[in-house]
Amino acid sequence: MKPILVLCLGNDILSDDAFGMAVAKALAIVTPAAEITEVEFAPIAGFALLEMLCHRRKALIVDTIQTYNCPPGTLHFFPAGHLTPSNHLVGSHQINLPTALALGAELGLEMPEVIDVLAVEAHDVTTLGLAMTPSVERAIPDAVTRISDWIRTQATTLQSSGRIEVRATEKLEIQSQHSRPA
Repeated sequence: MKPILVLCLGNDILSDDAFGMAVAKALAIVTPAAEITEVEFAPIAGFALLEMLCHRRKALIVDTIQTYNCPPGTLHFFPAGHLTPSNHLVGSHQINLPTALALGAELGLEMPEVIDVLAVEAHDVTTLGLAMTPSVERAIPDAVTRISDWIRTQATTLQSSGRIEVRATEKLEIQSQHSRPA
């Protein structure tokens, strides 16, 4: 299991909610520190996130959000502890990410020391369809850049602590969870 996880959430058939899958696909082409970074797309929420986060040192969750305070396509970055719930960080009887993480710690699970969230302001996450709205689709390249920068920072932190050795020239591994959307 790789120490850095980029977990892209969403539902690829619900308009803007496909953002996570599109970002995961884009990251497969260009990402630093692939030997220690894993990117996964998963249509899950709530308790289901615990298994994927367990035994990781650093995690970035990529999702959609609707704050209605910013134009669609705006990228939000925040630590999981200061979470404004995104579309997939709530589920399974409305348990949110901070509650799931607290439960994981209470159960003695090894949770990441850093969990951040990158969420795009979505316009439409309810329409059944394969196309994202243009403003959200245009946010993908900037999201990939910000995620790549985040990975480099986390890899450097792990490397400087002596916990890993990083070769930043390899390509990123991408896996897809084939489960039903939450």
